[in-house]
Amino acid sequence: MSVSTLPHPQPPGARPAGGSAPQRDPTFVGRVFWWSLALVLLWPLAVATEFRPWVLLETANRKVTADFVASFWPLVYDAEFMRMVVRETWRTVAMATAGVTLALVLAVPLSLMATRVLSLSALSGRMDRWPAVVRWCVRATLIVLRSVPELVWALVFVRVVGLGPTAGVLAIALTYGGMLGKVYAEILESGESHATQNLLRNGSGRLQAFVYALLPSHAAELASYTVYRWECAIRSSVVLGFVGAGGLGQQLDNSMKMFNGGEVATLLLVFIALVALADHVSAWLRKALA
Repeated sequence: MSVSTLPHPQPPGARPAGGSAPQRDPTFVGRVFWWSLALVLLWPLAVATEFRPWVLLETANRKVTADFVASFWPLVYDAEFMRMVVRETWRTVAMATAGVTLALVLAVPLSLMATRVLSLSALSGRMDRWPAVVRWCVRATLIVLRSVPELVWALVFVRVVGLGPTAGVLAIALTYGGMLGKVYAEILESGESHATQNLLRNGSGRLQAFVYALLPSHAAELASYTVYRWECAIRSSVVLGFVGAGGLGQQLDNSMKMFNGGEVATLLLVFIALVALADHVSAWLRKALA
């Protein structure tokens, strides 16, 4: 057989020249297996959570849902109510911003203490015992802070400082301080560390190594995550209002208790607009920082 008549190799899964199409999808068995495995794993979870979405289609439940949605109209937008909405919207944004600011005050030093790259004793390869113990304690503190939901912290602070935005600010500060500190430490340890280690070996302090080596290479990522957390804090501040932390959430809770659907609908629309605005602002800031 000459070289020109040798058959050319076909790529895997290609239809043979002059042949018929395959009778069955070659990945069919794999898809069936993985879908079956997913159903087997998810079914006990659905049973444990009593997940029964078909209950929504029952006649009595459809009527309750229809009546609740119908009460949203007409919207309430009189001058006095809208002045209150503007005031509480500003309070909600202020609560989220103040909470994230305090969270930064808490997260930045804890994240620097938890970052192994900034440890002088770790330059030899293994961190000394006491620095390792301190680092472990700092990471344990961050775990405790972010493990307690901000709603639980708010319930605690409402009993301590009373109703109002102060409880919401402190709740956001503690929970988000744990979140920011943990993620900051992981971001700082995930990048290139040669420049930081060289500065430390040549007599530089930890803060100088952070400012001149770690921070410039991770500033955009750190800022992006901070802005994202500020956006999340705005949503959380509305939820905290349901436990007396003030803001739009507390007014929404009051309107729902009074069965005033028009006020509820107006507050929901304002909340949606607020979250959309926060999303656009955060996207703009990420783009500017990048």
